[in-house]
Amino acid sequence: MATKGPSSLTIRTYAVGFGDCFLLSFEYARGEKHVLIDFGSTATPKAAPKDQVLRIARDIAKVTDGKLHAVVATHRHADHISGFTTNAKGDGPGDIIRALAPDVVVQPWTEDPKARQDAKKATRSSQSGAAKLRLAKLRAIEVLDGMHEVAAAAERAGKRPGHGLSPEVAAQLAFIGEDNVKNLLAVKNLMTMPGAKRTYVNAGSKSGLESVLPGVKIHVLGPPNLEQTDSIRKQTASDEDDFWQFWSRQGLASASAIGPGAKLFPREVATEIPPALRWFQQRLGTAFGDELLRLVTILDQQMNNTSVILLFEIGSKRLLFPGDAQLENWAFALSQPAVRKLLSGTTLYKVGHHGSLNATPKKQLWPLFRKRSKKKNTAGRLLTLLSTREDKHGHVQKKTEVPRSTLVEELARESTLLSTLDYAADELCRTTVVKFGTR
Repeated sequence: MATKGPSSLTIRTYAVGFGDCFLLSFEYARGEKHVLIDFGSTATPKAAPKDQVLRIARDIAKVTDGKLHAVVATHRHADHISGFTTNAKGDGPGDIIRALAPDVVVQPWTEDPKARQDAKKATRSSQSGAAKLRLAKLRAIEVLDGMHEVAAAAERAGKRPGHGLSPEVAAQLAFIGEDNVKNLLAVKNLMTMPGAKRTYVNAGSKSGLESVLPGVKIHVLGPPNLEQTDSIRKQTASDEDDFWQFWSRQGLASASAIGPGAKLFPREVATEIPPALRWFQQRLGTAFGDELLRLVTILDQQMNNTSVILLFEIGSKRLLFPGDAQLENWAFALSQPAVRKLLSGTTLYKVGHHGSLNATPKKQLWPLFRKRSKKKNTAGRLLTLLSTREDKHGHVQKKTEVPRSTLVEELARESTLLSTLDYAADELCRTTVVKFGTR
């Protein structure tokens, strides 16, 4: 006999600012099942109190009555996991979530600690095709750690005056760098939540949520792993200066070049710079800042391409939560006719990457959503959820601002949009209710 699924779902979109935090409460005959998708922020709402993240953690504990059934951490960017940070006193937001004893923790395959151990063993014993693939996976996982050195260097450069950096470049370096620096306490908390079954997913794998959400089909659409993405596998094996090794080397180079106390010219003598050379130093510093910003932006995009993409299917309703997945992550999913058919029936879309220009593919994804409608009163009109904050990422002049104004206009025109930008100063969250069982 088929398991009876939930009758409805309440989604709480929390005001974390530049970040994501969604609590999904599935209503069953015997009570609710609660799933938390991401919990992080790198910039809380402008008018929010300083303890906004802590207040949200407490509200989650209250709403769930002390019990979470699952946590999904789509990827390791701080604006998605910083809320899982613990502290020595045991009263941090991560401590509160930990106490809710989730039964399942879902993360991308690149977070699997066992993958590193297996790969290392394989590289010592054999160079068969399978061993080479495991080596490629090892590089993919280890390179994330190398990336953090680049991010840390960028963050330091952005927050420390000098190097001839413009205020705009410095602010971008600090923001993107901070978002990419590994949050060790949050990562450790996710890895060690007591009693939780941990699943590390890739496109097409089981989500691990099936055990806590009976009657719900969960499709993992991303990220692809290296077995599924031939282009990445070939690139990794091509030469010594491939993508993965590049990051490890660049991380060391950047960290040593602009580490704590480092100078742009390490051997310079502390004397007054002749006026004729000041122009040259300023231009050199500007070039340094621009190159580092370009590098750390590429890093940011690569981290987003490890993001988990989940589609929940209940009856005729399909709810899409893609984290920060960008075009490269989407490419694998969108290349499959069966997945495109699934996506076409999307009834609720969590807008990718806080409304960035490359996380909702304009030609490949957005047109697939057949429930889009310019008529506001259309039954079954597409619902969209946008968690974001303005003036933190990208540039209006370059048309890279987050959220991208043209995308927000399109969302408002062709869907029923809930945006955290519209929240009042004292609003902690807003709810969206989805009822099941009707077609």
